[in-house]
Amino acid sequence: MTELELQHLRREKWRIDGEPIRTLEEARDFIDSVGMSLTYPLRQAIPLPTLIGATLGNDQSLPTRQNAFKDPRAKRVEELLPNLVRNKFTFEAQLHGETLLLAPAVFPYYYALASDRKPKQPMRSRVRGQASPLTEHVFSELDANGPLSRRQLQEQLGGSLSEAALDRALQELSAALKITRVDHDPKTGDTWDVYYRWAPDAVNEGVRISDAEAMSALISKYLDCTVAATQEEIETFFSVFTSRARVAEVVKALLAAREFSYTPSESRTLITVSHKNVSSESPRATRERDSATMLPRRRNG
Repeated sequence: MTELELQHLRREKWRIDGEPIRTLEEARDFIDSVGMSLTYPLRQAIPLPTLIGATLGNDQSLPTRQNAFKDPRAKRVEELLPNLVRNKFTFEAQLHGETLLLAPAVFPYYYALASDRKPKQPMRSRVRGQASPLTEHVFSELDANGPLSRRQLQEQLGGSLSEAALDRALQELSAALKITRVDHDPKTGDTWDVYYRWAPDAVNEGVRISDAEAMSALISKYLDCTVAATQEEIETFFSVFTSRARVAEVVKALLAAREFSYTPSESRTLITVSHKNVSSESPRATRERDSATMLPRRRNG
């Protein structure tokens, strides 16, 4: 596979070849087809499609999340995204500070790796071993009374609470997949709820998937999304929630099992999926198929 061929296949799959998304149905099909997509591009160079690129039909000088509010080209994304989320056509997660959109079939795998598998408990701090008081209060308020808008949350938690502090707590809980944005209103802003109540089936499925199953399936889905990727690109994508050594171990096992294959491409070596597309498989089907890369399941607590 030449670099030109790879770029052509990606541009076609990522809808940046002059055929932009125009409707909610097309946006849903796009998310289902790629499996995972950023909303806006990352500063860090990680090969992934973007919803903004797909709505424009190109990837030229795309706005970032920070400057999208002043770029008229982002209007269509801001119209589509709340409807995609509201109808559960996509699930939101965080990747290197940017919103990652996951297809319903992909979300349980991501949840298995990125969460602590304790959906009804507030997140634990890596330093103190427990969540901050504010984070606990925000989670408890949403758990008891959600869904709630930011304004409602601020009223429930006390009028003296700063918007910046509340935003930090919401961001932390969202990154840990404890809560999720479930709606957006131009007047009242975002509405939030606990993830396990808003998407109980998907969360429960993710809790039951082992780390090994999730890792092998999600790497396969990442390669399907990107068509092909280097070892370095795969490790960079997954470094947000596991070590590079562990990713390398899983890739090596899948190569040995002939699930993946090496594909030379001019000045670098790419890795591709060598078996059937697994992007539409359910977690249960993948568990029945996947036995080559079983690793000890991590302990939670």
